Amino acid sequence: MSVTVKICGITSVEDALAAADAGADAVGLMFYEKSPRFVSLETAAAINRALPLHVARVGVFVNASESTVQETVAACGLTILQFHGDETPEYCAQFPVMTMKAFRVKDAESLEALPNYPTDAWLLDAYSPAALGGTGERFNWDLAIEAQKLGRPIFLAGGLTPENVAEAVRQVRPFGVDVSSGVESAPGKKDAAKVKAFIAAAKRALD
Repeated sequence: MSVTVKICGITSVEDALAAADAGADAVGLMFYEKSPRFVSLETAAAINRALPLHVARVGVFVNASESTVQETVAACGLTILQFHGDETPEYCAQFPVMTMKAFRVKDAESLEALPNYPTDAWLLDAYSPAALGGTGERFNWDLAIEAQKLGRPIFLAGGLTPENVAEAVRQVRPFGVDVSSGVESAPGKKDAAKVKAFIAAAKRALD
């Protein structure tokens, strides 16, 4: 079974369809207004209407109110919620769709919080003091291997590119990989050739 691939930080219908055509299993839509990849409800709803049904729509939130998340799910057809802030386990558990908690991994101590979150999956991203995600930095993948032993599907993120994703998949064997800046021509604008190369490399890694 090949790895699940999520292309995050999609900001246009064009980029969403290019990702889907290239074989993406999921696209990430950023609903955090401070992000350069922020999308409006109108754009996200248009992306939802355009995408084939088999592609998961992942909404990325940072410390959003419960009502904001619920309204966004309803407006944009989200099928997975990704929480990238200081959300509590109780907060993450209250929504009637699949959930994923993101953790910024700095060292082994960063993994201690994972078992507190019985979400459907955990996303491991690189810690950076400068931003919550999308920095293009990677972390020690040995920590992701350790996280795999804790009992939830792992999405590996942080510094992945078309050039290194196959190595990452072979080393970590995560449930999924997540990329944003590694396939962009500019923040929020995906490079279709890089997206295609990334997905192909990830899917072929374990052949």
